[in-house]
Amino acid sequence: MINSHAQPHHAYDEFSLVLDPAVYEPLPEDWLIGITDVVSSTPAIKSGRYEDVNFAGASIIAALGNAWGSFDFPFVFRGDGAAFALPPHGIMAATSALRQVASFARSDLDLTLRIGLLTVREIRNSGRDVRVARYAASENATYAMFAGGGLKWAEQQIKSGRYLVRPGRYATKPDLTGLSCDWTPFPSQRGEILSLLVEPNDDTSPEVFAALAMRVLGVFDAPSHRSHLVAGDMAIPRDSGTQVDAKRWSEVASHSDFRKFDDGLRLTLDCTREQIDRVETMLLLARARGEINFGLHRQSHALMTCLVPSGSPDSHLHFLDGMGGGYAKAAEMMEAGALGDVLHHAR
Repeated sequence: MINSHAQPHHAYDEFSLVLDPAVYEPLPEDWLIGITDVVSSTPAIKSGRYEDVNFAGASIIAALGNAWGSFDFPFVFRGDGAAFALPPHGIMAATSALRQVASFARSDLDLTLRIGLLTVREIRNSGRDVRVARYAASENATYAMFAGGGLKWAEQQIKSGRYLVRPGRYATKPDLTGLSCDWTPFPSQRGEILSLLVEPNDDTSPEVFAALAMRVLGVFDAPSHRSHLVAGDMAIPRDSGTQVDAKRWSEVASHSDFRKFDDGLRLTLDCTREQIDRVETMLLLARARGEINFGLHRQSHALMTCLVPSGSPDSHLHFLDGMGGGYAKAAEMMEAGALGDVLHHAR
């Protein structure tokens, strides 16, 4: 189990509270940060392999939790990858699980999974930090939220070839017990499924970013047309072909990670086109002011990858992404925006 001093033990049940930088607590510097992402996820998504990409992305969370014997460690699902934090004595479990899921992605899914591992100390030496807060999406489902810019920096480093874990040639199969794609894709009921990423620029104060994030959430939470995960009357488990009752669906929906903070705001929502247009205008203005960068992607359906820990089935977790490219396409747009800014300033 994770020692209680290393991870915030208070979980906030209002999402707006985790936008407050003051609620985040720094991880100890000897803790490990692991990151995975599917290399060339865009072509895989283009060829319709959304579920494989999401399954590969979530695989490290299942493999590590099953190897560790507990899911009580900070992690975040990012669509085509994931990030996690583990105390230093977890280095063997982390390295082994990373190698296993990379081998599994290659042999079973025909996908290349980039895997990396470094310490919080190495991140702090770069001038960034890794701070964690816990958000209780429901009574039994708690998700870690990350701030401090450290995960974003670590991901950039790993993509450039530093801190990589060399895949094992003869890695055993990862234990992915509990990980599944139980639901058929959900069509939008309100207009479009939005995948949204919003990140602060390096010199933007956390307070300015939090205020902007609150305004964005305000558009989606407007009482007249509140945006949510997909309606229950459209939820169809793969094995039965029949819709589930409202009570079961409400439980699944309340356990999902449709909104999170991961060095920025990350949302998957079913919303109206007008809401998306309003938010996009707001974000374009904020980007022009030099406060943020953002990427968004609109699609017709959402996908859910589920994790039901065998030891505690009540703590089921549901990872959400858009089916038409989701977070991967939003990240692509965000990178294009960053490149455009660089070229603009270079003129």
